[in-house]
Amino acid sequence: MILENGLIRTLDPQVPTQRALAIAGEWVAGGVGVHETALASPEVVDLGGRVVLPGFTDSHVHFPTWALAQTEVALDGCATLAEALDRISRAEVREGRWLRGYGWRSGDWTDGREPTKEDLDAITGDRPAALIAKDYHSLWLNSAALAFAGGDLDVEGGVVERDANGEPTGVLREEACWRFKERYMLIADDEYLDAMRKGIALANSRGVTAVHDKDGWLGALGLWQQLEERGSLSLRVWQSIPADQIDAVAGAGIRSGLGSPLVRLGYLKVFMDGTLGSQTAWMLDDSGVKITSGEELAEIVRRGAAAGWPVAVHAIGDKANREALDAFEQTRDLWQPQGLRQRIEHAQLLAPEDVARFGALGVVASVQFSHAPSDRDLADRFWAGKTDGAYAWRSLLDAGAVLINGSDAPIEELDPLAGVRAGVRRTIDERPAWHGEQCVTIDEAFHATCVTPAWMARDERRRGTLIPGKLADLVVLDRDPWDDLDAQVVATMVGGRWVHNPPPWD
Repeated sequence: MILENGLIRTLDPQVPTQRALAIAGEWVAGGVGVHETALASPEVVDLGGRVVLPGFTDSHVHFPTWALAQTEVALDGCATLAEALDRISRAEVREGRWLRGYGWRSGDWTDGREPTKEDLDAITGDRPAALIAKDYHSLWLNSAALAFAGGDLDVEGGVVERDANGEPTGVLREEACWRFKERYMLIADDEYLDAMRKGIALANSRGVTAVHDKDGWLGALGLWQQLEERGSLSLRVWQSIPADQIDAVAGAGIRSGLGSPLVRLGYLKVFMDGTLGSQTAWMLDDSGVKITSGEELAEIVRRGAAAGWPVAVHAIGDKANREALDAFEQTRDLWQPQGLRQRIEHAQLLAPEDVARFGALGVVASVQFSHAPSDRDLADRFWAGKTDGAYAWRSLLDAGAVLINGSDAPIEELDPLAGVRAGVRRTIDERPAWHGEQCVTIDEAFHATCVTPAWMARDERRRGTLIPGKLADLVVLDRDPWDDLDAQVVATMVGGRWVHNPPPWD
């Protein structure tokens, strides 16, 4: 196949642009001048002036959770508790299933009140209802749902909100939230698989050809493998597993990188703290929720290194990030010689003295460009006086850090182009850029969305740029985003096969 009459942006600094691209089977065969030598009787695709880029990777996505959320009550964007309740009251739920929803954030509500079980009881009756917050670290339940736990709600690292009488209000945070979901909100594989098939098609339509999935805790690996076996997978998956499984995988001799061409095991996932929205981020003043201490993380990193596994650690608050960096520094003699690519997820609030440590240690900042403009009001409120160190993408890059970009879907939408715009503009509305000094360039934004994610997955020899010998994973845009950042996806290819909107195009 020859793609011609357009602009090929390879994202390789040696040959940044081409006028045509040759594809042989799964692979990029070359640029201009390969017609006769590389291919016999090729199919010619007229790009019509469109632009081709390497396929996008979402480097932080809870894919099964996001896919399932597309079938649930959406509460993001609600301005009041009353608006949220109105949406819930109009939800259609199949008989015998829980009423589920996602996306509420009480910090955005003008009435300034936290939700309660009584609010839900009035509109849900005896049908169990569970609504996860926008940051996925708080769960709002009605009385029928709470009854499943029989009062057994408290867990180390969790928060059970209680009223003046000591009764649960219906809101669980952190470990209390997650344990409740794992015990009582069981979802059949078939429901996940149906949602994921639709989610894959939607992701492909947005130019996504690969994901770093974070849902290892709910058995995502098995779901991906079932989709691959059934021929329903058109994404490349770099899968996490929970850190508490390290002994089991080490005992079985399973190492990072094992898998198929589409689905590979990647890294251990750990949580240091909570989130900004739930006010559970672990801060240097010791407020927030500590889920994993620095000492505990260091031990996880040691055990991971012994078995050949890198670690991805969720860290939001400035103390969580410092403790994570300390743990990586204390253990670097074990993991650096192996070339393990360690990462901190989010890295949202950093003390100034910790910024340069990412580059110095070789710890990747796995960030979400879309979070900065989305969270700006909450950050100004809860982190007043500290936001110079919040979402500090420019500072990290200038200090030599490697950035990879994701969405954290379903917290934000799985849409890489929206993320690129957020990173370049630092705003998603009519307001000026929030801390515009931390903007990234368009080159840096696409590098963090296409190139470094493939490197992070130890797949840089096969993916990330469009040069001969790389996989033909690519996206076609309607115009050049370097000229117009509002470019849109036209078509997507994975391994030489069109997976969204094959040509010809109007």
